[in-house]
Amino acid sequence: MKPKMKIPLFQIDAFTRKLFGGNPAAVCPMRVWPDAHVMQSIAAENNLSETAFIVGGQGKFRIRWFTPKAEVDLCGHATLAAGYVVLNHIDKSLKSVKFLSDRSGLLGVSRAGDMLAMDFPSLPPKPCAPPEGLVRALGKAPIATLEERDYIVVYETEAQVRALKPDMAKLRKFDKQGVVVTAKGDKADFVSRYFVPKMGIPEDPVTGSTHCSLVPFWSKMMKKDRLIAHQVSARGGEIVCVQKTKRVYLAGHAVLYMRGAIEV
Repeated sequence: MKPKMKIPLFQIDAFTRKLFGGNPAAVCPMRVWPDAHVMQSIAAENNLSETAFIVGGQGKFRIRWFTPKAEVDLCGHATLAAGYVVLNHIDKSLKSVKFLSDRSGLLGVSRAGDMLAMDFPSLPPKPCAPPEGLVRALGKAPIATLEERDYIVVYETEAQVRALKPDMAKLRKFDKQGVVVTAKGDKADFVSRYFVPKMGIPEDPVTGSTHCSLVPFWSKMMKKDRLIAHQVSARGGEIVCVQKTKRVYLAGHAVLYMRGAIEV
């Protein structure tokens, strides 16, 4: 019988100051990559929006992210969670950590007071015509539609974003990874929600990667480089955002929920 492999497992609530808020992510530090089907099976078993797998040490790691259904190109909250694990459980002497992704390049997580700040690519969206059926799927016509990795649908008010009850079966049919809905915020600079049924995530609680496109859009609209973002899902979360020339800085809190080990 083949001996079992023991893999450390951390579960972190990202973009929140308190347990049971923000977006939970699993983090698995490893010595070497297992087969991709093993990582996909672990992510499906975890049944969280993302599980991050990291390999490396001394402040430099490679990183991959899996939803319950597929590997993805970029994930913010699981990267924040991975940074939290490295800086608080693997090497507390570090002030920052670098993550290299084959799909998204070099990413950074640094201590920023009691928060962690991520250095991510800026991915400005471009205006587009809404694809056939998008308005029906969301249930309300927007004031603008843009595209990058996802469709970004802009509404007039935060209340409209909060009130949406989209048809997940219809959203699953579109060609983009997911659909972001956003508006100016009542208390924050802007708010958003993110629907990703195609990847096995009906609504993601708090999403760092969507802010790679939301921040350059709202920064240009509001003519300011520093913004406060609220993702107004049921769990909710806050992201402090800074627009740079070709990068965005996304800062938030993180909390340890669980640590243990997997045997596969």
